Amino acid sequence: MTRFERSSLLLMLPSALVVAIFGLYPVLESVRLSFYRSILTLPWLGTKRVGWENYADLWNDPVAAQSLQVTLVFLVATIPAELVVGLGLALAMNRSFRGRGWLRAAVLVPWAIPTVVCSQMWRFIFNDRYGLLNFLLFGADVRSYWVPLAEPGPALAAVAVAEIWKTAPFAALILLAGLQTIPDELYEAAAIDGATAWQKFRHITLPMLKPAFLLALLFRTIDGLRVFDLVFVMTQGGPADATNVLSFYGYKKTFAEGSIGYGSAVAVIVFALAMLLALGYLGALRRARGGAR
Repeated sequence: MTRFERSSLLLMLPSALVVAIFGLYPVLESVRLSFYRSILTLPWLGTKRVGWENYADLWNDPVAAQSLQVTLVFLVATIPAELVVGLGLALAMNRSFRGRGWLRAAVLVPWAIPTVVCSQMWRFIFNDRYGLLNFLLFGADVRSYWVPLAEPGPALAAVAVAEIWKTAPFAALILLAGLQTIPDELYEAAAIDGATAWQKFRHITLPMLKPAFLLALLFRTIDGLRVFDLVFVMTQGGPADATNVLSFYGYKKTFAEGSIGYGSAVAVIVFALAMLLALGYLGALRRARGGAR
């Protein structure tokens, strides 16, 4: 090993330690705990090794199956909308006009707001007594006011709207970075050939943006699987488990019911799903970049 390589390893060591302590260790400990049965509220029962029993229970758990279904519906409802809104914002921010800096700063505000604050804001907006939504729909006619967070479908839609508002700017940032890598010469050559704006968008912008789209899809899918704060603040998983996503179900099992092993099994399943999707996206991203060369 050369002196340069030893110096490089020493410089990487602090970062590797932080990743190992705050990233790798919790994952490994969750996997270990998922093979045990330990109930916080019954400490005298001790911790018993049960092997794959928690996973077998999870497989036959109808609430877990519903939580997985809610999670998938949430992902399907939010991620395409985030990418479409993010693409619109990115196209607007990529144009040269007066006040573009202000627009870029304004677009980033939802993403910069802490998720708990954002969740509380949207909870107020959908409130049945003083919410902005009811005021816009019914004005002063308070007898007609609606309770969207108390109905299963509208409650999930409300959480999805809050998620899209909060995270679309992040997708826009990634897509904007992709837009700025497209050479102007391609658009100039297309203009000489008489291409319309739609033809330029379809045959130049979209194909060249494919790697950025996949990257945004990767980040947003992993974040969507881990959604917790919005559900915790806005609905607490209700009504009737309509917004009980897998992450929140694992939280309830672990901290509300004290089933450490079972809650850890849920967390491991969420991690495995995120890992599988991430590997699939990374493979597609590698193929897209290879095709673009």
